[in-house]
Amino acid sequence: MANFSIGQLAQRSGVAIDTVRYYERNGLLQPAGRLASGYRRYGEAELKRLRFIRRAKALGFTLEDIRALLALSAERNVAKVKRAAQAKLADIDARIAELERVRGGLHKLIAACPGHGRAEACPILNALNEEERN
Repeated sequence: MANFSIGQLAQRSGVAIDTVRYYERNGLLQPAGRLASGYRRYGEAELKRLRFIRRAKALGFTLEDIRALLALSAERNVAKVKRAAQAKLADIDARIAELERVRGGLHKLIAACPGHGRAEACPILNALNEEERN
């Protein structure tokens, strides 16, 4: 059984020490125990959990999403895990569509702007100052 310090755990899992402490404060990670000196000790289970959290964050899951995934993992409910991943993908697709819309708008404004002249005639500034249309 591995017995890691917080620094060793952080290094092996690819996160900062402050991140380990943050996850502990938020109940995502529990230290295996403490030495008589008061130092926390961690084992393979905590290392595995930290790697899970890091990978889930890299895929765009929030800490609340990750908390739910960890609970589903404990239940071993693969159908619910799949639905959670599908919901995250739908959210990402919606954000990408919104970013593409914004990108297109910026392209149009940039193309319309000569890049010189008076500020009152700037199409970018005028578009930002326009009243909302309903």
